[in-house]
Amino acid sequence: MRTWFWFLLLANVIAFALIQRGWVWKEGPTVQVLPALNEEKIRLLDDTPVAPAAKSRTPAPAVKNPPPPQAVSTPLASADISQKCLEWGDFSGAEFKRATDALTGMQLGNKLDKRQVDQVIRYWVYIPPLKGKAAVQQKIDQLKARGIEEYYVIPDNDPWRNAISLGVFKTQEAAQNFLDVLRNRDVRTARVGARAGKQKATIFILNGVDAATEARLISLKKDFPGSELKNVPCAH
Repeated sequence: MRTWFWFLLLANVIAFALIQRGWVWKEGPTVQVLPALNEEKIRLLDDTPVAPAAKSRTPAPAVKNPPPPQAVSTPLASADISQKCLEWGDFSGAEFKRATDALTGMQLGNKLDKRQVDQVIRYWVYIPPLKGKAAVQQKIDQLKARGIEEYYVIPDNDPWRNAISLGVFKTQEAAQNFLDVLRNRDVRTARVGARAGKQKATIFILNGVDAATEARLISLKKDFPGSELKNVPCAH
């Protein structure tokens, strides 16, 4: 009995010591006791909800207006590339007057210019020499009545004295075509002949004409067989 008493007493002492150290035995897992809080450092917070801090937003840099695109220069930027420069010629005598009248009717203004060249004469359309000045004047009156205003009377010191020249041409074809025009006007005594020599002739220059004007010139050229209409570089 005495031994059992001392055993129980020792057990109680050990249990008391463990309780003082903060440990106890319970059924189940061991629970650790938290250390004491420092009450003087405890600060109570109010119940007002705290709004979350606004996210920092760095304003985007202002976009500057991009510079306007610069105009790109292109060849012929100030001129219509469809415009052309042409030469039409060469003309003398009656053909020159007819071509001048036709171009005047097109009202080309400062787009029309001309230059003179030396023309080699190979063929002419003429009325053979007449007997005296009275016969020459009578023939001139007949020509005017038929609308022929361009002619040239061969002077006295020429072997062809008192002949009447109606036109000179570089090719026989051009001369023959002009003779056909005279036939249609009832001029029956004119003929085509060879004639060597030179004379001044005119070439018309057409600057910066459009497609419509070029088409009109191509059509007009048909009335002037033997003439040449060609493209040439434009003067800058």
